Amino acid sequence: MADDVITLLTTDHRELQRLFEMMTSDKSARPLALPLAVAMLEAHSEAEEQGVYPALAREAGEEAEAKHATEEHHEAEHMGKHLLEMDWESEEFDQALRQWIDAVQHHVEEEENELLPALREALDAARLEELGLEFARLRSQALAGQPLKAADGADETRAELYDKARELGIEGRSTMNKDELAREVHKAEGGKG
Repeated sequence: MADDVITLLTTDHRELQRLFEMMTSDKSARPLALPLAVAMLEAHSEAEEQGVYPALAREAGEEAEAKHATEEHHEAEHMGKHLLEMDWESEEFDQALRQWIDAVQHHVEEEENELLPALREALDAARLEELGLEFARLRSQALAGQPLKAADGADETRAELYDKARELGIEGRSTMNKDELAREVHKAEGGKG
């Protein structure tokens, strides 16, 4: 039996926490743990935004919460990338690391205390397992550096489509999956369908 999406998400959260503890308790672990944590967070976030948050918005009625969570993802991703450019032995790094960890932990707490219970309440076990399989597939692709492609074979990533949607002023873009973003961008650019 496949794990449901809630189990997979919380397992990722615990692994990130383990990496955070490694970095704060042993500075020599940072060169290995930091890139791993950043890559894991980015893959987790992209898979969540494409596969889980649209269901959270549509099926659990949590559109505003999905949008807020997406914004937190983007902030945390930016902070993580900035850490990769810093001297991991500096005091500035220590401060930035603490801020990043706090931001991610805040997001995890909100997600586990509000969003995941809303999903569990709104969706049946089969749907939660289906979302789990989709999340795992998307996360694996992202970790492998493979672009996450829409079913129609579009070459743009969800992030690229999201940026276009933002430039075009498309409402509700933060809760759309890649296919939905592609359709809305296509429409906004004068296409049909």
